Parts: sequence; structure tokens; C-alpha cells
Amino acid sequence: MAQLEGYYFSAALSCTFLVSCLLFSAFSRALREPYMDELFHLPQAQRYCEGHFSLSQWDPMITTLPGLYLVSVGVVKPATWIFGWSEHIVCSIAMLRFVNLLFSVGNFYLLYLLFRKVPPRHKAASSVQRILSTLTLAVFPTLYFFNFLYYTEAGSLFFTLFAYLMCLYGNHKTAAVLGFCGFMFRQTNIVWAAFCAGNVLAQKLSEAWKAELQKKEEERPSAGRVPLADLRRLLRFLWVHALTPKNLGALLLATWPYAVLGCAFCAFVAINGGIVVGDRSSHEAVLHLPQLFYFLSFTLFFSAPHLLSPGKVKAFLGLAWKRRMQFLALTLVCVFVVWKFTYAHKYLLADNRHYTFYVWKRVFQRHALVKFLLVPGYVFAGWSIADSLRSKSIFWNLMFFVCVVAVTVPQKLLEFRYFILPYIIYRLNIPLPPTSRLVCELGCYVVVNFLTFYIFLNKTFQWPDSQDIQRFMW
Repeated sequence: MAQLEGYYFSAALSCTFLVSCLLFSAFSRALREPYMDELFHLPQAQRYCEGHFSLSQWDPMITTLPGLYLVSVGVVKPATWIFGWSEHIVCSIAMLRFVNLLFSVGNFYLLYLLFRKVPPRHKAASSVQRILSTLTLAVFPTLYFFNFLYYTEAGSLFFTLFAYLMCLYGNHKTAAVLGFCGFMFRQTNIVWAAFCAGNVLAQKLSEAWKAELQKKEEERPSAGRVPLADLRRLLRFLWVHALTPKNLGALLLATWPYAVLGCAFCAFVAINGGIVVGDRSSHEAVLHLPQLFYFLSFTLFFSAPHLLSPGKVKAFLGLAWKRRMQFLALTLVCVFVVWKFTYAHKYLLADNRHYTFYVWKRVFQRHALVKFLLVPGYVFAGWSIADSLRSKSIFWNLMFFVCVVAVTVPQKLLEFRYFILPYIIYRLNIPLPPTSRLVCELGCYVVVNFLTFYIFLNKTFQWPDSQDIQRFMW
């Protein structure tokens, strides 16, 4: 069976890479010049490829650190010595874009390893379920699209997943180094390095909490469903446990590599004067709390085969009626958050090349009340997602929620790219769904990808004041 699983995995990876290469060829023929953010990334990478690393040649419009360019040079430059290719070829647009296609292969393999490692895993889970889950996440539409452009998404995901895998194997020094590499691709990835540290803390706290309950001869509450009395006891336990020097020392000893990385990040922020490098005017941090609601909706949409069913809706409505006062209070809080903390970035309102432009225009701007009418949907999405994570400990759920808030809420711009990493982490940690649901999910992703690529490659348009060809994209 293990040998057959290896064959299945190899076939899935090979077929995916073959299809990706064919799509890459179509992209390269249709898109011979830099597009969108590539206008900044590609010239900067080409300067690095030519050996010009001076800060004076840094494009001030770039807001991320140079991890993508450094890795790209390390990948394409050896072709000059091995094959004798000229710098014009190895530093070309197509070669630099191909680096992300190589990252996508690495991501496929890492996803498979994580599906075998992330706890808890049902013993009866089949190899077909693991490979289908891997294939499904590998072609996740928002992620898969950016494998063909010179963006930071593929490399950012690669180093973050690699760090998470090393963390699960207990190799925390390597995980911290890989977390630093992820940070070099995108500064917000420091949150996922903290997530790795949080995994360690959640595991140790869960063990201590279980021992605490056993000591009192009580039954441990199910994850995510802690009664009020147990919640008070849990908070008291956290307060006492965190303040005990012995326990605090043990936690710091277990997570010191991540603490070192955190100190380095703080030093960077102090020296740089903020998280963003380059152009900061368009990337100011705000308290954009509805971003959490957008992420919940995004997750509900792309995980609909697992999160949305008549049974789920019936269970939610029954619970909402049973605890109607709590749900009413939660709904009113969400309405207040939407009212006071909704922001619309200038790019969201002006750039009609992104799908978010049309989501905002045709949904949120249709009527002033629409954004409030969506609140019950946000509450259901949050409940459904929390319910799907009930196999994880309460400490893990708390840690994951804090990381999702940290990585989404400060962003003023609504952009689906920002949801890729938290979505992948979430999807990795729910129990493996039945094969039928995985096939349904994969089929939906394939259809969405087909439409996305078809529209991008064939449905071009021009702005009235420009001769450049414009395309629709995520």
C-alpha cells in the first residue's frame, strides 16, 4: 500500500507539473512584458542577476524584502556556468517566472508531507484522501494563478510550509531559519513563524491542562466547546501557568529559536521605522476588523463542500435559537465593527483589473445596508470554521485565531492574495474529508482555474487613456 501511494503521488505531481508547464507556455506567449506588480519585481531581480546589489538601485515602489530576487539569482545564475547561457537568457522574464513554477513543485511535496504529519490524523485515512487533498490545495485557485507570474506568493508559501513541517518534526532551529527566509519574502510571514512557536506552546499547555483536569478527576472538555465554568478555570490556569517561573522558563526554552527571530524582527522594525520597505503611502496599517469577516467568507466559499451543507445550516440555526441572546449580542458587535471599522482602499475603488474591485462594487456598494445584511453570513462562517477545527485543542484554536487576526486585520487593502497562507494553514488542520467531498472540491477548483486563466489570457481590455493591454486577475 505504501508503494502504491508513492506511485499515486508521483503520478499526481508529474501530471500537475505537466499541465502547469503547458499553462506557463501559454502565459509566456501571451504576456511577454511585465504585468502589474511585475513592473517592479522583474527589473529589480534583473539588476540583482547582473550583480547590482547596491541600495541605490533599489526600486522605492517595492514594499517587500529581497528574498525572491536573491533566491531567483541563486536558481538561474548557475545556468550561465553549467549550460553556457548568456545573462540575457538566464535573467529573462520567462526564466525568472519559471522560478515560481519550481516553487510550486516544492509546495506540492511539502503539502503532501504536512498532510501526513499534521495531527490529528484519522488512522483509517486512505492514501487517496491524502493525495487528493494535496492535489486540491496545490491547485487552490488564488495560489495557483500566481505560480505563473513573478510574485512572492509561491516562494512565501514554500518557506512558511517548510518551517511548519520542521516545527512539527521538532527541529525548531531549522524552522526558525526557514521562518526568516519566509520573512525575507514577505514581512507578514513573521506571524507564521510565531504560529510555529504557538504550536509548541499549545502542545505543552494542552498537556499541562489535561494533567490539571486529571488531578481533579474531571473530564477534559471537548476542544472549542468549553462551558463557562470550565472557561473561567481555563483562564485561571493560563494566568497561573504563565506566571510560574518554572513553567515560563520551560516554555521559553522550548521556543527560544523563534524568540531570537522575534527579536531580530523587532530590531528590523526599529531600524526601518516600520514593517513596510519602500512605498509606505499605499500600505498604511489600520484597524480593519472586517478583514477577518472577509477571510471567513473567503474560507467558507472555497471550502464549501466541507463547511456548507443543509445539515450544517440546520445545526447552526438550532444552536442560534437555543443560545439566541449570545448570538444576538455577537451579531450586534459584528454590526458595530462593520459600521465603525470598514475601510475602502483607493486601489480597491480604482483598479478594475482585480476581482475584488467587482466584488466591492457589485456587492458592498449596491446599497448602504448590504454590508450589514451580510453579518449573519459572517457569524455562520465563523461558527462553521470553528466547528471544523473542534478536533484541535482550545489552545491551538486560540493561537490560530490570533495569528489570522494579526495577518489580516492591519491590512487596509482587500486583496485575496493576503488570505492564501491562513487558508492553507486552516485547510491543513481540518480532518481529512471523505473522498467524495474532495473530488467535489477539486472539481470546483479546476473549473474556477479554467475560467480564471481563460479570462486572463483572452478577455483583455484597454483603459481610455492608455494603449497598454489590461487583464483581469485575482
